[in-house]
Amino acid sequence: MGKTALITGASSGIGRATARVFAENGLNLIICGRRKERLEELQKELSSKVDVHCLSFDLRDKTAVFKAYESLPRPFSKIEILINNAGNAHGLSPIDQGDINDWETMMDINVKGLLYISKAIIPSMIKNNTGHIINIGSTAGKEVYPGGNVYCASKHAVDAINQAMRIDLHQHGIRVGAINPGLVETEFSEVRFKGDREKAKKVYQGFTPLTPEDVAEIIYFTISRPPHVNIADLIVMPTDQASSTIVHKNLQ
Repeated sequence: MGKTALITGASSGIGRATARVFAENGLNLIICGRRKERLEELQKELSSKVDVHCLSFDLRDKTAVFKAYESLPRPFSKIEILINNAGNAHGLSPIDQGDINDWETMMDINVKGLLYISKAIIPSMIKNNTGHIINIGSTAGKEVYPGGNVYCASKHAVDAINQAMRIDLHQHGIRVGAINPGLVETEFSEVRFKGDREKAKKVYQGFTPLTPEDVAEIIYFTISRPPHVNIADLIVMPTDQASSTIVHKNLQ
């Protein structure tokens, strides 16, 4: 059996695209997410190429995370690659108008969920003295923009965790790096705007945003470097994007 990668948030967007790229390159997969039906569809699609195992659980639930990890069958128990991809944004309100439930959801998934799954997997990597962790951050973890407040805070936390992981784990032969995308056309904005598809659609109008496949290919490039190479921190944006708030759009 070849190397095994666990991908969180694999039911859509960057996570799903990454699973497909990994499968094309012979990596066995543990695909994780809350939407079981989508995971099973992806498993069916990719299982002719590699071995695929589904884990359906809520990353915010600490008990569920560890229970899911402990349920892995032996062939999938040695995880060499962890892609901490699951994350979301809720709302775009000024701090004084923010919804506390939205704040808690973002911190629970983007920060605590990342920590839970990492805590479950890292001991095995240390035991084997090898592993590769990719944390999917955001340009929002490098700067702050109006209305981004808590989402930006959560991604700044991912940036800090990524750096700390690298310092703590390098002695064990474990590579740690972050990919920080700018505007990627996924379900991200639809979730942020509470299912308002028209509002979400406008985010990506007038320019060419990144696709999930663009980011997935970069993730694969990162994990496929020789063992002595670690891409520690990478920012990728569409050509038309200069920062979180500066985007060249042609809306004529």
